[in-house]
Parts: sequence; C-alpha cells; structure tokens
Amino acid sequence: MKIVIPGGTGQVGALLARAFLARGDDVVLVSRGGHGVARTVAWDGRTVGDWAREVDGADAVINLAGRSVNCRYTEENLRQMMDSRVDSTRAVGQAIEQAVRPPRVWLQMSTATLYAHRLDAPNDEATGRIGGDEPGVPAYWKRSIDIARAWERTLAEANTPRTRKVALRAAMVMSPDREGIFDVLLGLTRRGLGGTAGSGKQFVSWIHDRDFVRAVRLLLEREDLDGPVNLAAPHPLPHREFMSKLREAAGMGVGLPATKWMLEIGAFFMRTDTELLLKSRRVVPGRLLDAGFTFEYPEWGAAVRNLVERWRNAGPERS
Repeated sequence: MKIVIPGGTGQVGALLARAFLARGDDVVLVSRGGHGVARTVAWDGRTVGDWAREVDGADAVINLAGRSVNCRYTEENLRQMMDSRVDSTRAVGQAIEQAVRPPRVWLQMSTATLYAHRLDAPNDEATGRIGGDEPGVPAYWKRSIDIARAWERTLAEANTPRTRKVALRAAMVMSPDREGIFDVLLGLTRRGLGGTAGSGKQFVSWIHDRDFVRAVRLLLEREDLDGPVNLAAPHPLPHREFMSKLREAAGMGVGLPATKWMLEIGAFFMRTDTELLLKSRRVVPGRLLDAGFTFEYPEWGAAVRNLVERWRNAGPERS
C-alpha cells in the first residue's frame, strides 16, 4: 500500500510512518521543512505542487498538516492555526481532485476540541454537543471551535467523489516520543509540578499511541466508515484522577497543584494557553466501538504505566 502523509514529520506522523513502514508499506511524507522517518517531499503547506504527483496512484492520504495549538492564543497565532489547517486541507483536496488515479481513502486530521466543554455527559459522534456557545467559559475558547469547524467544512467541500473521506476527531495522542505531549506532562510531573490544574473536575480525553495506529489502520480498511470519527479511549477521566495516575506511574508521591491564576502565569512563560488544560474534553469513541474496534488500552491506569516504562527504556538520558 502506498500512503501519502502531508504534515507527517511531527510526532503523530512519525508514529504512523514507523508502523506502516514496519509492515512494508510505501510511505511518503509531505513537509514544509525537514525530513521524517520515511521518504520526504517538499511543499509550502498551501498550494498544489510537484508533491501532488505522489497522491496520484496512492492508496491513501492521511493529512496531518496544521500549526501546533501549543502556543499563546494571540490573534496572529489563531490566524496561523486557521490558515494552516484550511489551506493545507484545500490543497490536499485539489491534489486528489486532479489525480488520474485518486486514492480510495482520505483521512483528515481534525480535533476532539470541536466538542463542548462539559462535565455532565460524554460526547460521541451521534449525540455529542458541538462547542462554541457554552455558558461560563472564556469567550475566546470559541475561536478553537471556529477553526475546527472550518477544518472539517473544507474537507466536506472538497470535490473528491471517488475518495472516501474521514475526519479524525482526535484526542491527545499519548506516546513516549521526545517532545510529545506525554513527554511534556511526565517531565513536569518528575519536577514535582504534576498536580491538579484548576478545579481538577475537567475531563481529559486521550488515546494510547498503539490504539491510535490500530484505529487508523481500521479506518483505512473499512469501506463503510466515513465522516467524523472520534479517536479517543473509551474512558476519559477528570484531570485530578488523570494526574494522580500519572504521578503514581512515575513514582512521584505529590504534585504541586495550580490554581487558575497560577496557570495563567505559567502559560505566559511557557508560551502556551490555559484552554489546553482547563477545557473539559469528555469525548468517547462511539463509531469505533460500534465498528467492533477493541482498545488495547481503554483505561488510563494501564496506559500510563506502559507509557512510563517505554519512556524510561528509550534511553539513558531519561532515567
């Protein structure tokens, strides 16, 4: 199978590329700069260019392109987040539309952040509440929803009738890779900073890297699945419990809690935004479960123990 992965030189792209290469697939990464673990071709992230030749005749495209959300939510950064997602998705759609032999499936990264901040009930694809008008949350949180809506709308509007399209509403992908989200969280925990953020009642949705790869494989193969699919473990949990289990796995008895104002100060110096910690993302994988997918790591306790063990085994500098 030939698989083309725009935006594939980041953490998630590397996870997928390694897995596909291991089973003998032909993997091509499309990147604005740098090289990944597979053959890499260049693009500008906005327009159709020579890279589109790789799409013609490919079996699948998995578009992961988009500016990182781990930044301050300034007007400029929000504009870049929007433009990088919409422009790259439009370009991928145009490349598929122009292909003589278009791929049979296009998996397009989206985000579980699309769903509403809520504590009362989980969000699945059928009954989940889309965010943007929740009471009692900062008004600027709506900007993330607007970006996610535009991202999926661009996918839906692409003129690719011979290509099945799937929007990957992904939660945080937890892997032991350096500089990934788990690496950051574990690093803070090991420094005694892995306590409760805010009230600790907000839910954390996540997915173990091995389940993420397995779910992507299922979506590549199942011709009956299209549209939005939640990629998240079936048991999200409150932040307080999430961090408690992380501290336990890391061998840290205590973690300094952080109030909202403390988080604001810390986020400023870390050049990130408190929405990433304080928004309740209670997302469950309704369509994956209905399709018969069985999670290897449905519970955070077992998942985090596995991740910490693999993180420690990755190299002596991490001991």
